Amino acid sequence: MATPQLLTFSVLAATMALFLWGRFRHDVVALAALLACVILGLVPAADAFAGFGHPAVITVACVLILSQGLQNTGAVDRLARAVLPREAGRVTSLIALIGLGAALSGLMNNVGAMALLMPVAVQLSGRLDLTPGQVLMPLAFGTILGGMTTLIGTPPNLIVSGFRDEAGLGHFTMFDFTPVGAAVATLGVIFVAVIGWRLVPARKSAVGEGFDTGAYLTEVRVPKKSKAVGLTLHAFEREIEDSGAQVVGLVRNEVRMIAPHGNRRIHAEDILSLEADVGSLANVLSAFDIKLEEQASSTKKDASPASDTNDAGDAATSAPDKDDDESAETDEAIVLRELAVLPSSTIVGRSASGLRLRTRYGINLLAVAREGRPPRARLRTLRLKSGDLLLMQGPADILNDFINETGCVPLGERDLRLPDKRMALVAAAVMLGSIGIVVLGLLPAAPAFALGVLASMLLGTVPLRQVYTAVDWPVIVLLGALIPVAGAMQATGAADLLARFLVDTIAQGNGIAALAVVLITTMFLSDVMNNAATAAVLCPIALGISATLGVNPDSFLMAVAIGASCAFLTPIGHQNNTLILGSGGFRFGDYWKLGLPLEVLVVSVSLPLLLLIWPL
Repeated sequence: MATPQLLTFSVLAATMALFLWGRFRHDVVALAALLACVILGLVPAADAFAGFGHPAVITVACVLILSQGLQNTGAVDRLARAVLPREAGRVTSLIALIGLGAALSGLMNNVGAMALLMPVAVQLSGRLDLTPGQVLMPLAFGTILGGMTTLIGTPPNLIVSGFRDEAGLGHFTMFDFTPVGAAVATLGVIFVAVIGWRLVPARKSAVGEGFDTGAYLTEVRVPKKSKAVGLTLHAFEREIEDSGAQVVGLVRNEVRMIAPHGNRRIHAEDILSLEADVGSLANVLSAFDIKLEEQASSTKKDASPASDTNDAGDAATSAPDKDDDESAETDEAIVLRELAVLPSSTIVGRSASGLRLRTRYGINLLAVAREGRPPRARLRTLRLKSGDLLLMQGPADILNDFINETGCVPLGERDLRLPDKRMALVAAAVMLGSIGIVVLGLLPAAPAFALGVLASMLLGTVPLRQVYTAVDWPVIVLLGALIPVAGAMQATGAADLLARFLVDTIAQGNGIAALAVVLITTMFLSDVMNNAATAAVLCPIALGISATLGVNPDSFLMAVAIGASCAFLTPIGHQNNTLILGSGGFRFGDYWKLGLPLEVLVVSVSLPLLLLIWPL
């Protein structure tokens, strides 16, 4: 073994040991490995950061940004409501939810798909009389499985495609992963939905623990085209029953009705007073295409400044003032923030109308939470009390000024996706357009999705302030740092040396056995270290094994792609597993009970399919 090879194996062993130890973040370890290779002369200093310009790294960043656009506009919320059955048994409901998660993961980042569907899963667990964890773990595994079905479904697929191109074989296309990946994902989804959830420990969840703000009183306006028009209040409440919201009042022609009769029918332009927690508001708004009253009033004001003089503070002026202009200029920085009213707050005893929130500050009061019975006054005329919780909407800097001026206490920003049907369609069109460009071969994946990001920025589906926050930078640093390290394995001959060892010692020169070794080794490493890092390390080895045996390298690269997408034994192998650790009430050792049978299923299904579709 030559000195460069020995040094490469030493760096690789130290890197994997640090990954397993878990004391440092993966991106920190990867950067340390890169710098060690530079210092030892294994990677030329001039090429140290070439990995950050790798097409796989650029594509991962762009897909994350486009996924943020789908999340912002409520596109996935609408899809979930349309696809998921409202009244079905456990198996049917679980197949629908997990299947939707897997399908979304093929078209967007699988972590984003999991984050979007987690609230749906928790609500579904209550209806199915299951613990949240018994739905969350199958959903997490389903979204991981779905990522293996397309080129952009998960970072390992992009890394595998990049190594294939560097080997002179060209990139994999968008759906080259689909024949094997879709079959494995489909059988995996069926397994976890029919049998697998029974293997998940029924532990007490952390969901709902900690600080609970309770239900808010808010108002929604029913537009003419809403599905709610013509429904009785009883029928409307049945439709929103799963969200936990209830109607506590109705305003028609500026006349407020407290506890209206359930047989009263909803008319266009009615204002419904709802009692709901923050998380359920988006579901109610999306289900009936209705808007928060303050947002509807803002829209009317923008269209006609002199209209609706009853709006909070709008009576004071008939034309946009300085604050309105500033609000328009900072529209991209709009946030939702929850504030607590202290006894010393200057707004105690005052109403939103009296405070002139919109004309003076350029912010909206969307909802109020108050202990005891719901307030009887309209939201705009409600006099605020000490202890009230306010859900405010506006530019972040202006909200900060309001907090400092009034003496309220900020409790945190709320991730409430207010649905926008038009923007949801735009976001979906941008994502599908980017995919179409790749499928048709008009552009490679990196520039195609970069074009999609540019379109998202220009069309407003991703605000400029979110373009960089939407990117998971630790993953980007991890990929950019490890790609040159993997190149060093090839350049020094370390990958070929390890490949010969695996072929001669373990596989005994048998191609099928070698393929199984690569698949199982990749799966094992993905369970204990980041799956993108695993793919970057194993790709050179897979190419070396195929060259040693003189067989099809695509079979081994696909085995790496499948194995890297199968981290089911631990909470650290994949971010989706980590996401559910607290919310599902899980312990470290709970994952293998479902994960191990699922990994056995993956091996038994994918190995013959690899040999059939990508023959040696």
